[in-house]
Amino acid sequence: MASDNATRLAVLIDADNSAPTIAEGLLAEVAKYGTAHVKRAYGDWTSTNLKGWKEHLLAQSIQPIQQFGYTTGKNATDSAMIIDAMDLLYTGKLDGFVIVSSDSDFTRLASRIRESGLTVYGFGQRKTPKPFVAACDKFIYTENLAEVTEETPAPKRRSVEANQLKGDSKLMNLLRNAVDAASDDSGWARLDTVGSIITKQRPDFDSRSYGFGKLGELFAATTLFDMDPRSPGDGKPPITHVRDIRNRP
Repeated sequence: MASDNATRLAVLIDADNSAPTIAEGLLAEVAKYGTAHVKRAYGDWTSTNLKGWKEHLLAQSIQPIQQFGYTTGKNATDSAMIIDAMDLLYTGKLDGFVIVSSDSDFTRLASRIRESGLTVYGFGQRKTPKPFVAACDKFIYTENLAEVTEETPAPKRRSVEANQLKGDSKLMNLLRNAVDAASDDSGWARLDTVGSIITKQRPDFDSRSYGFGKLGELFAATTLFDMDPRSPGDGKPPITHVRDIRNRP
């Protein structure tokens, strides 16, 4: 999955289905994966329901796309986003898309974009239907973005204790299986490789959902893994390796 700043992304926001307060945290998160060459928010801007978006659109340089609701019960905004996304896809100038919505209507769009070899990042609330989450390469819950922008002190975010983590069998199986899949003969695995494997298996996995800002902090908090930051030399930052303690010699 591409993640350098040269990666060209289109950010398409379903404003009818997203809170304006996520805008800053959203674009800060997007910057981790690439550069937002296109930033558009779709909705009926004549509606008072979207009035809270104005200051955020201006501050983040997001282009509002007007879409009237022509028929009651039909979501014209979704249709407009899908049409624009396909137009942008066919230009061949982008490396990936960011789709911001908690609506399952974008499931097929995400799948279609990925079929063309581009990366899809989804953003939405925890209520987002699983088919849309699974259709994305990576899915980030907007509730986690709120924690970042509120500047909550790190210790307060670490609310899940080691015993609770150990008792989460799904989590532990996910972590252990990923380490096992990425490990060498000595049982050690690069943490970044482990993270990539986890995301492929669970697009919505996020260490922040457990109260930790980074994956390495989550691994360490379980107390069931050895952590080893190894220097590659040449002044480069250390590369963290992880090992299941059951594989100690």
